[in-house]
Amino acid sequence: MRSSHPRSAAVSALVATALATGLLAGTADAAEGSASADPIHIHDIQGTTRISPLNGKQVADVAGIVTGVRTYGSRGFWMQDPDADDNDATSEGIFVFTGSAPTVAVGDAVKVSGLVGEYVPGGVSSGNQSVTQISKPVVTVVSSGNAVPEATAINEYNVPAEYAPAGDPAAAHSINGLPLEPSRYALDFYESLEGMNVKIGTSRVVGATDPYSEMWVTVKGWENTAKRGGTLYGSYESQNTGRLQIQQLAPVAQQPFPVANVGDKLTGTTEGPLDFNQFGGYTLVARTLGTVKAGTLAPEKTKPQAANELAVATYNVENLDPSDPQEKFDNLAKAVVANLASPDILALEEIQDDNGAKNDGTVSAEETIKKFTAAIVAAGGPAYEWRTINPENNKDGGEPGGNIRQVFLFNPARVSFTDRAAGDSVTATGVTQVNGGKAALTHSPGRIDPANPAWADSRKPLAGEFVFKGKTVFVIANHFGSKGGDEGLTSIHQPPVRSSEAKRLLQAQAVNGFVKQLLAADKNANVLAVGDINDFEFSATAQALEDGGALYSAIKSLPKAERYSYVYQGNAQVLDQILTSPAVKNFTYDSVHINAEFSAQNSDHDPQVLRFRP
Repeated sequence: MRSSHPRSAAVSALVATALATGLLAGTADAAEGSASADPIHIHDIQGTTRISPLNGKQVADVAGIVTGVRTYGSRGFWMQDPDADDNDATSEGIFVFTGSAPTVAVGDAVKVSGLVGEYVPGGVSSGNQSVTQISKPVVTVVSSGNAVPEATAINEYNVPAEYAPAGDPAAAHSINGLPLEPSRYALDFYESLEGMNVKIGTSRVVGATDPYSEMWVTVKGWENTAKRGGTLYGSYESQNTGRLQIQQLAPVAQQPFPVANVGDKLTGTTEGPLDFNQFGGYTLVARTLGTVKAGTLAPEKTKPQAANELAVATYNVENLDPSDPQEKFDNLAKAVVANLASPDILALEEIQDDNGAKNDGTVSAEETIKKFTAAIVAAGGPAYEWRTINPENNKDGGEPGGNIRQVFLFNPARVSFTDRAAGDSVTATGVTQVNGGKAALTHSPGRIDPANPAWADSRKPLAGEFVFKGKTVFVIANHFGSKGGDEGLTSIHQPPVRSSEAKRLLQAQAVNGFVKQLLAADKNANVLAVGDINDFEFSATAQALEDGGALYSAIKSLPKAERYSYVYQGNAQVLDQILTSPAVKNFTYDSVHINAEFSAQNSDHDPQVLRFRP
């Protein structure tokens, strides 16, 4: 419990009277002959739910000590009342939105008059929680050089293990109107500290420094620990309560933000106001930032395939096009050769057209692929051949004008591609039988059911027929719809609304149906569905892909602590997958961690490799 200074019942009654009559200013008088209204404190504004009881009302002469000043982005300052009440659910801190650079300094004692409001970062449609704030302020500095109120510690002992209450069914499952229970739920705990001066001790980095000068740490070093130091998101109920985003108050131009990778330590004390923002939820905006102690994490290298093993990989290369620096091509190529051991078949996602995001109708990606395959040769790799199908202009989602698509690279010294009446962007490949009952594609390469509404404004799966040591292997390269539009884990709706899942479910059903056609033609067909599935191995999307035993998500063959290909808001999670048909047995699987855990990335995804003997 925070230090408390309870007010008497008589004073509380006066506050209630003042609120009821709308006399919120400490200097305002009630009707003639009545006493002055009690001063409004920050905890009166914050209240015991996420929405201020004074939302939309004017307040006057609200007192506090300035604990942080932000001169960029959402400009303003935080202030805190050093005289806390006896209710742990009510925060003693608040953000004052000034719009322009504030003229106050940390340690100033101020009185603020203005409009109480609830600002929703990202807008109401985002589902984000709101920040209680005072806007259009009139600020009076009473004194300077005061001690900042003692920071409240956030640590493994006081952050609850349960993440969030279930939302109110009568209010669209919103938690906004629920009384805060900071000793029971992590989100309530953080909300009860909104705007307050908080601190953490030495903490493990679980999300690398990003281009926006942010990192993620966990105050619970033992919570769902991934093998290499991250925090694993292994189910919808494993939100990982100890995660906290770290920013700094000082502009980067004045004070560079430290570079950290997953597994590093942010040592010492990190202290500052607790904010809530659009891109990470609860965020400690550091006035005092700890020191990064580097760990020993290094990019992984997978084992080379044996002579009689076929190695199939998938890699999202993040909007690659010829305008990218040669360094990106070279680094991606070195990864293919050194870290992926030059797989026999490599399915690429996010290969853009020959002029990238320039929106001029160009759809060919030949220059992009030639530049990449040349870089692989220069890195000591094989002279890969390729197959792809150009999309219709701006019909496959992604960056406008970029026309991302999947591409097969294959090493002709190890594997051959069976070309069968190559399909186009709108023609569906089908399944037929050849050679006395063996399955074959009607178009190779070909697209799976491109007219299906499931693929509207999304990448269509690319199917190809390969031969390795006389055995046919079917590979389906996928890039399912993104999670754009989904609500974050800190949403006001609990559980959060994951609207993007509906489309991926239909996409998974389409791919599963196609695989079942192949297996109906030949129950022993070797089929691999690979790519950026944009969903978890435990999701309804994965279950739909696996339906009827047609496929198996091979990443589930790894120990749980190794199942991830992406790190988002400090959660190590699965987005990229390779799924196998029943005939693909005795395989080895590797999620090759070379990007997601590192501040320096060539892509935000880790590639996946599967090796087996057809």
